[in-house]
Amino acid sequence: MTQERLWQVLDPSWGDLRALSALLCSSAAAVGLLRWLGRRQVQQRMDEARRSRHLALERMEKAARRFKQENPSNQSSQILSLTMVELAEKLKEGSLSPESVLYSYMDKALEVNREVNCVTDFIHGCEDQLQELKKQKEKGLLYGIPISIKDHINCKGHISSGGMVKFLGQVKEEDSVIVQVLKHQGGIPFVKTNIPQTMINYDCSNLIFGQTLNPLNPQKSPGGSSGGEGALIAGGGSILGMGSDVAGSIRLPSSFCGLCGLKPTGNRISKQGVVGALMGMQSVTGVLGPMARDVDSLALCMKALLCQEMFQLDPTVPPIPFNDQVYSSSEPLRVGFYEGDGYFQPSPSMIRAVQLTRRLLQDAGHTLVPFAPPKIDYMVDELFTRGIFSDGAAHLVDCFKGDMVDPNLKSQYNTYRLPALLKRILAIILKPIYPRIARDLGALCGVGSAKNLWDQHRAGAAYRREFITKWRQLRLDVILCPMLGPAFNHGYAGKLFAATSYTHLYNVLDFPAGVVPVSAVTRADEEELKQYRGHYGDPWDRRLREAVEGAVGMPVAVQCVALPWQEELCLRFMREVEALARGTKKSV
Repeated sequence: MTQERLWQVLDPSWGDLRALSALLCSSAAAVGLLRWLGRRQVQQRMDEARRSRHLALERMEKAARRFKQENPSNQSSQILSLTMVELAEKLKEGSLSPESVLYSYMDKALEVNREVNCVTDFIHGCEDQLQELKKQKEKGLLYGIPISIKDHINCKGHISSGGMVKFLGQVKEEDSVIVQVLKHQGGIPFVKTNIPQTMINYDCSNLIFGQTLNPLNPQKSPGGSSGGEGALIAGGGSILGMGSDVAGSIRLPSSFCGLCGLKPTGNRISKQGVVGALMGMQSVTGVLGPMARDVDSLALCMKALLCQEMFQLDPTVPPIPFNDQVYSSSEPLRVGFYEGDGYFQPSPSMIRAVQLTRRLLQDAGHTLVPFAPPKIDYMVDELFTRGIFSDGAAHLVDCFKGDMVDPNLKSQYNTYRLPALLKRILAIILKPIYPRIARDLGALCGVGSAKNLWDQHRAGAAYRREFITKWRQLRLDVILCPMLGPAFNHGYAGKLFAATSYTHLYNVLDFPAGVVPVSAVTRADEEELKQYRGHYGDPWDRRLREAVEGAVGMPVAVQCVALPWQEELCLRFMREVEALARGTKKSV
């Protein structure tokens, strides 16, 4: 009786408790139904994207098969064995036809894709471009070279998914500037390649197109976010790829897959015509750049891109042509080096790779000078993490509205979406036990205001000046430093985003940085890894050891760095390291 009167006082229409219960149940059922309908709609959009990919690859396979039937004597294996420079020469002199090269790589890309799932789309306009190319009198620097393109770089008539449902169905009406310039130089973009969801991860998996595997070892990740590029090129299905890099996304897959990759200075190459989860973020510099099997291929690509066509299409790109004289120089270099950054202890093979390269450079007559990057903890927490997530990761979290989260990204996503107050409380609790993780949580709260964002930008500029001052005091030409590796086991990249400290330093600084494979993981490296404890002894250190286990025979790389706008010097240094390291990569 008392309960009934209470409900009547609260609202006469709720006098019957059973009616209220029914209302609550029906409301819950309605919410559940709406969620189910939303997930079903997401699933339908993903299914449609997969069907489109299947049809595109089917079309690609028919074209490749038709060419093989019409040209049974085509020397595909010989074509695929050529370096890019050799291939470019034969195409220009006419001893190889663009058709034979394109269809050979199409066939090989299909084969690699069946093994590692790295191709997301066939750029079917490549066949029409091939016919147009034959009519041109002048042959560009990339005449007839097939080129793979990272998913989020726009190609006319195709989607740029970013690994996210929100971008599905948005067919692009024009090519990005970089694709236009590649075509102007005679290059033939022919496939788009897989990426991780949102691209803020260095594995290579999304719920639309699935997980990409490392062709050198399917138990390993190919790296990311340009992981589809890394897998396709390492598997032999592409000779040149276009990637992007905001924390190491060109350099990490190059390291994991045994390739060469270049992250240029931020605005050396046009970034017009890409999609992404961090569009508008200015604190850390994202770039586009090439990936290939050798340094000469990267240099040829940069020379082709840095042309009048790019400077006209995007006037914000400084009109600085490629300097061949700097790239071809053989003058001895003054090389700064370090074996660790003090934030993440490098794996045994990372240390050995730097030590090996240092000795080779010294024996070749170069001067090696110890160098210690200043204030690395501050750079990671205050300049990189607080910078790239200056909005408290709000834009990134918004990307998941109307989407589902890939399992490889859940650890990151669940942390990013925590309320700022809860992040701060957790940071205080964890500080005495896990200070590094606590600082990271604090930094993920972002800057909080426009005034603080200005202060953060000013702090980044001050750090850059401090770094350059130290560089010049030592009279350095370039820097040799570790490259994160070897390739991670699947599922670890999303739990170790901060381990990109070795690469994202040079996004914060906006310095050109490249990766060159110099050796392979040995059994001795694997044994030494068992003693790995890390600098902090926290869960991140334990995960890093687990992430790189079981990698005997996998490639190990080093990182080569130059000052801003000195891509040619960076590439020249990379070429020197590459030449000296020959013969050491297979030692196990």
